[in-house]
Amino acid sequence: MSQEEQPKRPQEPVTYGDVFEVSGELADKPIAPEDANMMQAAETRVFGHTQKGGAAAVMQSAATANKRGGFVHPGDTTDLAAERGVTVAQTDVPGARVTTEFVGGQVVGQYVEPRPVATAAAMEAEVVGLSLQSAITIGEALEATVQTAGNKPVDQSDAAAIQAAEVRACGTNVIAPGGIAASAQSAANHNATIDRDEDKIKLIDVLAGATGKLAADKAVTRQDAEGVVSAELRNNPNLSTHPGGVAASITAAARLNERADI
Repeated sequence: MSQEEQPKRPQEPVTYGDVFEVSGELADKPIAPEDANMMQAAETRVFGHTQKGGAAAVMQSAATANKRGGFVHPGDTTDLAAERGVTVAQTDVPGARVTTEFVGGQVVGQYVEPRPVATAAAMEAEVVGLSLQSAITIGEALEATVQTAGNKPVDQSDAAAIQAAEVRACGTNVIAPGGIAASAQSAANHNATIDRDEDKIKLIDVLAGATGKLAADKAVTRQDAEGVVSAELRNNPNLSTHPGGVAASITAAARLNERADI
């Protein structure tokens, strides 16, 4: 094989920002072999196997390409992955189990597993003619975001999505002073002036206990989800929603409510 026919090495490594919706320092880090191995181990502990097309598979492919290009070596680990961990967490919400994968504290994958929402109490209530509300509400969906993307710094797309959610929950276009929408907008404005992610206000600071902060609440519908997704997209320069973020949580809740036919 002539020199011209030799396969060319990639000019740049595959970074986390190339394959995942991550930000900050992690986005520029090449995906290393041990990062992929840690994610494979984490997925296996939770699922019993690695997920087809999941974060571990993506990371393994990227790490292999980076080794081939000479950007990383066997046994290499990204410092953020080593310091903050590579983990898979599961959170139960009404009607579903949400599994979220993290590298260095940022979400790189999420899976929603529908679960039956009918309970013995619900069936007993039906027998005696009562209606037991089991649908996931907007407030509950916002609180679920704390589990899946709580460490994400609040930006304008988050603030817009939270405002859209609050408007739909309360049935009014008036933003309540001191409410979660007002807090989110204030956080986004503040964060825009801060350089370091660790110094920024996070979603957990705004959305923790969201149900109790809403003046009213309602079950999430497809229309609610479409409005929240649209708001988040319009205010994101990349025209995308954040994995595990506000729009993703509202959409998952709407889908589960439809499946449960509540």
